[in-house]
Amino acid sequence: MRQNPSFAMTDVGELRRLIDAHPWATIASSPEGGLVASQYVVLLDPTRDDLTVVGHVGRPDDLVHGLGDHEVIIVFEGPNGYISPGWYGDVKAVPTWNFVTVHLSGVPEILSDEENHRVLAEMVERFETILPNPRLMDAAPNDPAFIARLAGGTVGFRLTPTKVVAKRKLSQNKSAEVVASILQELEGAGPYANPALAAEMRRAHEAMAAARAALAETATAAAAADEAAR
Repeated sequence: MRQNPSFAMTDVGELRRLIDAHPWATIASSPEGGLVASQYVVLLDPTRDDLTVVGHVGRPDDLVHGLGDHEVIIVFEGPNGYISPGWYGDVKAVPTWNFVTVHLSGVPEILSDEENHRVLAEMVERFETILPNPRLMDAAPNDPAFIARLAGGTVGFRLTPTKVVAKRKLSQNKSAEVVASILQELEGAGPYANPALAAEMRRAHEAMAAARAALAETATAAAAADEAAR
């Protein structure tokens, strides 16, 4: 992915937030048979505080990807959407697409059957526990034989990325007036309304404003210290 320093995401906490909120990921690889892509749920490893993720693929996707033998890239997509040039005002402009994405690359570690069972159970728990009557993986009427048969059709993996590329393209290069206009449209009732994308934009621009304020405060303090030292 082409990177632009103005749009780069490097804060691990923000990357973890995005991955956690958008676990439906694309796994892509380039084994001897050619390019392959699959979609699966991939979660942050709950035993780690970095960008290590865990997941599973259904057989024979493990063989198709050469899982564990080759580098893979896992792509997490956050909110994204169309931005009309009409939202910029009466100026020369073309459409664009705002988005947030995280790419993790590395060679996956294949999990043991016991670890795979744990990861599958935690995945089900992650999505079921918010329901009024959650159905956990090992709960009745499921029995061990049934779960073992289904789990046997999957291969679990853990990926500690050796390369991370993340991008947050959210109109950071536009004026405050244009950003306000875009947010008004995204939070409105029009055909391209996108509250989730608007929330990401607000988060990014508030972070930028805080960073600028911190830099200004540091500069002011340094100037004051220089003045006092004279």
